[in-house]
Amino acid sequence: FTQFNAAPLYLNPAFTGSTIEHRIATSYRNQWTAIPGYFVNYVFSYDYNLAEFNSGVGLLFAKEQSGTGKMGNTEIGLLYSYHFKINNKLFIQPGIKFNYVSRGVDFSKLIFNDQLASGGNGPTSDDIALDNVNYIDISSGVLVYSEKFWYGMAFNHLNEPNQSLMNEDSPLFLKFSAHGGYKFTLAEGGRKTLNTSYLNVAFNYKAQQKFDQLDLGMYYTREPFVFGLWYRGLPLIKSYEGILNNDAFAIILGYKVIDYNLNIGYSYDITISRLATNSAGSHEISLIYEVASKKKKRRGKRFFVPCAKF
Repeated sequence: FTQFNAAPLYLNPAFTGSTIEHRIATSYRNQWTAIPGYFVNYVFSYDYNLAEFNSGVGLLFAKEQSGTGKMGNTEIGLLYSYHFKINNKLFIQPGIKFNYVSRGVDFSKLIFNDQLASGGNGPTSDDIALDNVNYIDISSGVLVYSEKFWYGMAFNHLNEPNQSLMNEDSPLFLKFSAHGGYKFTLAEGGRKTLNTSYLNVAFNYKAQQKFDQLDLGMYYTREPFVFGLWYRGLPLIKSYEGILNNDAFAIILGYKVIDYNLNIGYSYDITISRLATNSAGSHEISLIYEVASKKKKRRGKRFFVPCAKF
């Protein structure tokens, strides 16, 4: 997700419970909409801050699919984190996630050569057997933060489960991500005033075997509005067969409904790779809703992570 902060439990299980009390977050991404079989991802999560036990618990549902055959994953995850107070200004949170994943393809939507040869009425290739596969996927992470900065690392697919649809060996390799940011306060305001403004700079780096990606950007917030600019790629560090690793620029627009503590975000990725003339870019929408009792609001400030909500 371009708005990776808007999917905190998907980004890193250590974010579980990093809210006042209750948090509901959902994101939807439609990538490269002009390409047949474009990528679609969405995620829904709920987490709760168990402040009395210095813990957080959460539930996550995510689905992704692509291609003519709707190849994709559906996952349901349980998450837990624990909050350590290093001092009055510094906190650390490790977290863990257990996912149950179902991976498959809609075999009926695939067309094989023998069907084309017989005008579309012939048999499919009998020697190809694709079966849905289910597996447990374990991830962990850690988050360090203060009032001004945050930094996290996540390790996904720790058990490297077999994801093959053909009863072969196809492990889902370990994926590492590092992410963080810093918050510069420009102007202070009250809870219901609209003159609070600040600037967030942030990054998200991901690596899996020989593949990696970096998102780098900033958000300017003047409540209730948010504006962000992002770049994705590693042009000065990596290239593939002589092609620079440039992927996209992204524009992010956000609005916070202050009275209801609801954050709404929209982003558009402008493709700058060789797909630029064919992809039509990517769209993403996010919603985060946080709610708490008055008692929790008074006690929960120390658990706020200073990253933007988009």
